[in-house]
Amino acid sequence: MQLDPKVRVIGVASGKGGVGKTTISVNLATALAKSGKTVMLLDGDLGLANAQLAFGCQVKYNFSHVLAGVKTLEEIIITTSSGVQLVPGASGLQELASLTSLQAGVMLQGYESLAADYDYLVIDIAAGISDSVVTFLQSCDYRFIICKDEPPSFADAYAMVKVLKKNAAGDNLYLLPNEVSDEAHAFRLHNSFNNVTNRFLDFSIGMIGHVVEDEAIPMAWKKAQPVVQLYPTSPAACNFRQLAKNVNALLKPKVNLTELT
Repeated sequence: MQLDPKVRVIGVASGKGGVGKTTISVNLATALAKSGKTVMLLDGDLGLANAQLAFGCQVKYNFSHVLAGVKTLEEIIITTSSGVQLVPGASGLQELASLTSLQAGVMLQGYESLAADYDYLVIDIAAGISDSVVTFLQSCDYRFIICKDEPPSFADAYAMVKVLKKNAAGDNLYLLPNEVSDEAHAFRLHNSFNNVTNRFLDFSIGMIGHVVEDEAIPMAWKKAQPVVQLYPTSPAACNFRQLAKNVNALLKPKVNLTELT
């Protein structure tokens, strides 16, 4: 499967939950949209989907209705107030939380025609290293691994990088430090992470940007809006706009999506 050559597919992932993956997905998508790009966000965290909450969207239908044959993909897309087109996932459905790699591949094929008209497809991928997570990430042009400066987050991010490298998905792989105190803190975390990957995996990972710890983020969640939109002058919003600039500056890989079937 290959999408239209202009579409750039970004997978946002983490080795463990609770490190800010959805916050980064939503605000990156919003910052890209506000930079003039057309953006679709796929909530690929199908068992615990909550991107719609961050956008303040009322969701009547989600991907479970597509699987059931009740709705088409086109019919469940929501236009958010930030201009991002959202494909909502489902929440609390165990069968969606444990998709096989084949099911995930079939699901991704369904987005081929939808994403052709967009500049970016951002996929908020479930935490962990399941087969479906690896399949999603193999299908991305760029892979962003979220990591906090905490031992569990560090260890699980390393495990994810190890699995991706083993599964030929180590290209265009970037670390994105979250909830750091400042840029210097982000660089220290990235350097520490690289020291480990260089030593044990003979592999270096780039850094695509960082997001500081900012009280504006939980405040934005409470008001159900992206921080980029609600508090545009906050430190975190500035980080997300810089992240969008960094993403826009990336060269598009020659190969877009991995052949899945």
